[in-house]
Amino acid sequence: MTASRVLPARTARHADWPDWADATVVQGYRKLGVERPWTHQALAADLVHQGRHTALATSTGSGKSLAFWLPALSDVRTAAASATLDPGNISSARARPTTLYLSPTKALAADQLSALERLLDAAGTRDVRVATCDGDTSREQRTWVRDHADVVLTNPDFLHYSLLPNHRRWSRLLKGLRYVVIDEGHAYRGVFGAHVSHVLRRLTRLVERYGGSAPTFVVASATTAEPAAGAARLIGVAPDDVTAVTQDASPSGRRTVVLWQPPEIASWRPAPVGDAEVGPLSRDRSSDVPISMQRADLTEPDPWAVGSQGPADDPEVDAVATEAPPEHPRRSATAEVADLLADLAASGARSLAFTRSRRGAESVAQQARDHLRHAPDAAGRIAAYRGGYLPEERRELEQALRTGDLLGLATTNALELGVDISGLDAVLIAGWPGTRMSLWQQAGRAGRAGADGLVAFVAREDPLDTYLVTHPEAVFDAPLEATVFDPANPHVLAPHLCAAAQEAPLRSEDLAAFGDPAHVRGILDVLVARGALRRRSSGWYWTHHQPATGLTDLRGAGGTPVRVVEHGTGRMLGTVDAASADGQVHDGAVYVHQGTTYVVTHLDLADHTAVVQRRRLDYGTWSRSVMSVAIEGWDDDEPRAEVDDTGHDLVTRQWGPVTWGLGPVEVTSQVVSYQRRRIPDMQVLGTEQLELPEHTLGTVAVWWSVPEFVLRAADISAEQAPGALHAAEHAAIGLLPLLATCDRWDLGGVSTELHPDTGEATVFVYDAYPGGAGFAERAYDLGATWLRATRDAIAACPCADGCPACVQSPKCGSYNAPLDKDAAVRLLDAVLAHDPGVTHPAA
Repeated sequence: MTASRVLPARTARHADWPDWADATVVQGYRKLGVERPWTHQALAADLVHQGRHTALATSTGSGKSLAFWLPALSDVRTAAASATLDPGNISSARARPTTLYLSPTKALAADQLSALERLLDAAGTRDVRVATCDGDTSREQRTWVRDHADVVLTNPDFLHYSLLPNHRRWSRLLKGLRYVVIDEGHAYRGVFGAHVSHVLRRLTRLVERYGGSAPTFVVASATTAEPAAGAARLIGVAPDDVTAVTQDASPSGRRTVVLWQPPEIASWRPAPVGDAEVGPLSRDRSSDVPISMQRADLTEPDPWAVGSQGPADDPEVDAVATEAPPEHPRRSATAEVADLLADLAASGARSLAFTRSRRGAESVAQQARDHLRHAPDAAGRIAAYRGGYLPEERRELEQALRTGDLLGLATTNALELGVDISGLDAVLIAGWPGTRMSLWQQAGRAGRAGADGLVAFVAREDPLDTYLVTHPEAVFDAPLEATVFDPANPHVLAPHLCAAAQEAPLRSEDLAAFGDPAHVRGILDVLVARGALRRRSSGWYWTHHQPATGLTDLRGAGGTPVRVVEHGTGRMLGTVDAASADGQVHDGAVYVHQGTTYVVTHLDLADHTAVVQRRRLDYGTWSRSVMSVAIEGWDDDEPRAEVDDTGHDLVTRQWGPVTWGLGPVEVTSQVVSYQRRRIPDMQVLGTEQLELPEHTLGTVAVWWSVPEFVLRAADISAEQAPGALHAAEHAAIGLLPLLATCDRWDLGGVSTELHPDTGEATVFVYDAYPGGAGFAERAYDLGATWLRATRDAIAACPCADGCPACVQSPKCGSYNAPLDKDAAVRLLDAVLAHDPGVTHPAA
């Protein structure tokens, strides 16, 4: 343990139930143990009932749902009681207020449905009809929801792909829509957040077209910076139109937070030179997503790694060898957390262990069970929980943890969001989750319902994690991040304008709903010129047969998930994202499901199926990928402005010997082999070659190239160049969100000493979305401002060798090595010295 802090207990502050609250609903809450609401619940509920857009940003377990269900259910009950059915007018039976609840995951919607049903059962009322509706809902059930449901729980994807395009079928819901609840609002950031913001604008527009007034929005989120401004940007209103409720009045037990660094392995000895069968591991990349080349961590290799933010998890990759491992490496965070989880379970404590990957969750659960093999009662009460499980399996695990049947659950960030798991004694966090928001969201699971709790952040053997556990102020005292996204991004806005035009022709008076009318009109002109829309005096029309919603993928995941099917029985064990399938379920891969090991006998990419056989094994498999970045349309002899087939310009400019570029690139990756490594000592047992297709991301990048003589003039040696380029790349990506209104997870990067196209040391920063998202263009336009801010941020940081505040990245594919902070400053000084916009004094 390197540091600890005790967060003091918080006493509850209560308020009276509002006068307008339905007595039956209030009685239901009282039967569930809520005698009086906490003051933040009552305040937020009153604001919502008054029709005020509300941002409710309080801690995990603070009962945010009462603030929106109390007014929503009360309004339905009031309308039902006052309605007079006219036998000759069927519409009189349908004039009821409706509520639409949106969550980023199906699991959270299902959890809220369960909580609502418990509340309504306790209230003894049957006149409020609630239901979930998403892509898994049957046609018959969907019809019932359209015709009868007062409260519909779904997700933005269903809204975008189904409800809005088929809005005439949902007219009853839209005509009566009074409240829209956006749960876990902090999850809507980056390009995903920008997409969802336009889905909500399209929703409001259709509600108003059906004669209703704009619904009242409730954005519930974890504690974030500027919650009102973030909510306003999300729903498309002015910040003054949103009231933030941030004073948490819920009780909280004393919470002890410890920072934990695993011990060194004193008995470790390096493997003899030549043991590895395929080139140096320093260049291996485990294949998480096709465009993400994540380095295999020698202490915790993980081909099951999945990102926490969707498509924007693409790492910042350096194309050079990393530094050698330490003389005595430390135990992996996975192994350390497994020990802690077993100890907690043996003492009867109920715990969650958050890991950064699917494989990590399975590994922690299995190791903890192994530690408890002499205590079978405890061992049988530990399980894993991750994406890819079947819905019914996830529901069983959630219920078992709630009831106490499970003592320990090792999970990915799938349980970070607001699934109601309360009363836990401890939370273990294996590796930095990427943001302080995520850290405290996960930590909030400990000590919920007012009990004391323990939180342990266990560092991976990574410079970023090491810095955090040795600099506790960076964890405990640094401010929370704001949710950042840009609804005006033309790459995001354009497809939603097409979708809106298909739903109902766009009129001039509609444009303000999507942003600055002049900006929107300019994008419409481009869409008309390209034939996407047709302009008429009455507005803009979509005239194509295919649905306009297919022009964009809200989450950027892409592809049909691969089903994992057991040979012989045909039983489906789970699914793997299409982008991850090559690296996770290739032929010969070991697939782990709740502690049971399987070997993939055949991966059929055309059929989206991986067939597996159950086997007892003492090894795991780790895939290796190769990556390349190619500049489209680059002329080696004379770079010049060109335009590719998608309309993206390839442009360059010179700062003396320094070349800047902006244009289309192809980021290509391919899983080429895998290693079998014995568990737990990770000895390489063999390497097998694979023949899998290449995957290419066509996107837009900004880059700058520096000739060798500039590096040497800046006193940057050949040995220092990789760390200087890598550190500058990280810091530049970290600073770009200040200029481009994006999120760090919307970007990817590559740094290399010698790029085959430019022929020089080059740093690339690219949009981590197909076709680009406009961020690289912004970086190119503000190149001098961007790099100067990057240089100043590195130089001003008081750390000695680099830290998360300057050159370390929470998503680095090379585990933040090599990095050379001082050389990065000299590199950026050398580049900026050639900025033609700066007048340099005569020598």
